Amino acid sequence: MAPKHNADVSKSGNLTVGTVQKEIKKGMSGAEVAATLGSPNIVTTDAEMRETWVYDKITTEVTRSESAAGIPLLTFGASGARSESQKTLTVIIKFDEQSKVREFAYHTSRF
Repeated sequence: MAPKHNADVSKSGNLTVGTVQKEIKKGMSGAEVAATLGSPNIVTTDAEMRETWVYDKITTEVTRSESAAGIPLLTFGASGARSESQKTLTVIIKFDEQSKVREFAYHTSRF
């Protein structure tokens, strides 16, 4: 059996726009949301003691192209270009008094 931390880390890989669109529905329980998306990054409550869960995911993509003076396998003296971009996904899930999803929203960006 995997330790809880490892299970949470592997579930965080499920946090995609597609998963949110396909799996998260109004009326779901908090346990169902946690089973689908893992543990939230932030949990808050409003004045009526209803929870709001916030998931944040930041992914860094690195692209590298290298050339080595006609010898593609050697990296000594290699030159090339490196570019880096980041993608963010924020998911906000609001629960009702019975701890069921009452609404959810998400935002994604790339820079």
